[in-house]
Amino acid sequence: MDTDQLNLKRAARGDERAFEELIRPYTDVTYRLCLRMMGNEQDAADMAQEALVRAWRSLSTYKGQSRFSTWLYRVTSNVCLDELRKRRNDHSESIQEMRKSGFEPVDPQETPEKALDRQELRRTLESAIASLGPEQRAALVLRDVQGLPYEQIAEILGLNLNTVKSRISRSRAALRRVLEQEAELSAKKRV
Repeated sequence: MDTDQLNLKRAARGDERAFEELIRPYTDVTYRLCLRMMGNEQDAADMAQEALVRAWRSLSTYKGQSRFSTWLYRVTSNVCLDELRKRRNDHSESIQEMRKSGFEPVDPQETPEKALDRQELRRTLESAIASLGPEQRAALVLRDVQGLPYEQIAEILGLNLNTVKSRISRSRAALRRVLEQEAELSAKKRV
């Protein structure tokens, strides 16, 4: 029995240290997934912590039918989706409004114009991703940001493979439309 399996068994019996050892390799990945889904560092930190707490509380539901990392991704994405749905129902607040402006170091080889263009493209992408529904956003982030295979995304989100592919395709098309509109507006501004 490997260390992960041993830690999993101990954690399932209530051993907090074993659980900490079990999740240690996944804490950064959990945070990055939350950051991509939530759009800002504070919410990402809160959701990552909530995901790990929820994983601890529901560890008994892990039956070993998938890899532990897949199960943890599912718990994490569900925590973020729950929060995004709650916010959408409470009030319509864009992730862009929640995001605090922060300093971003610039590559010394990069010209100020290129840095500005890069920052503008990043803001446009973040805004476009934020405009997607939570379900589409989750599928897109898991595939295009986290780089997970479609099968694992289907398992994480509890969907069939075709639904996942469809959501990702629709999300990409929506992003393409937003980026094309932004490009047209930028071109008009420059003229």
